[in-house]
Amino acid sequence: MAFSSDFKMKRRTFLAGSAATIGLPAFAQDVNSAATTEIEAEVTETVRRNISSFRRLDWQPYFSNLNGGAILVDIDSRALHFWNDAGQYWLYPSSVPLTEELTRRGRTQVVRKVEGPSWRPTPSMLERNPDWPEYIGPGPDNPLGTHALYLSWTYYRIHGTHDTRKIGRRSSNGCIGLYNEHIAELFGMARVGTQVLLI
Repeated sequence: MAFSSDFKMKRRTFLAGSAATIGLPAFAQDVNSAATTEIEAEVTETVRRNISSFRRLDWQPYFSNLNGGAILVDIDSRALHFWNDAGQYWLYPSSVPLTEELTRRGRTQVVRKVEGPSWRPTPSMLERNPDWPEYIGPGPDNPLGTHALYLSWTYYRIHGTHDTRKIGRRSSNGCIGLYNEHIAELFGMARVGTQVLLI
């Protein structure tokens, strides 16, 4: 198993920061107050709704082989799992579609890889958001970030994002988003033909 060192560092920082943040309000409030209990319930629900679930998965229940590598996207836990041909493993937090209506599940594959992708909203996106531009070229304003893996399904991508607040949340219009540094790493390992399963 080979987690990226960047992932280990971010996870440690996140866990330490979360523990510190959760502990702080207890010093300023009466722990027996009804308001404290209500706030704790709200925080717990927000965290449950917006955080990725970092649990290691094995590839065997999902794929018959690792030829060309394999990407598993777990929509519910908001995590992307990648195994290369040799069985080495990486785990990344991801953004996922806002609603079930925008979500597609099933088997597909990487059909194209683009560094510095351009973006055009789909017709349904423009219908929902008529003020959106019809085209954004590569750069810091591009919703696809620095790299994109195009899937065999029309309009579906695994891509980066410059808006890091989206990661770990239901925040996309159908695609799977990663931190730019993570999609760059995955982009270097995945290839055209890499099998993809969204569950």
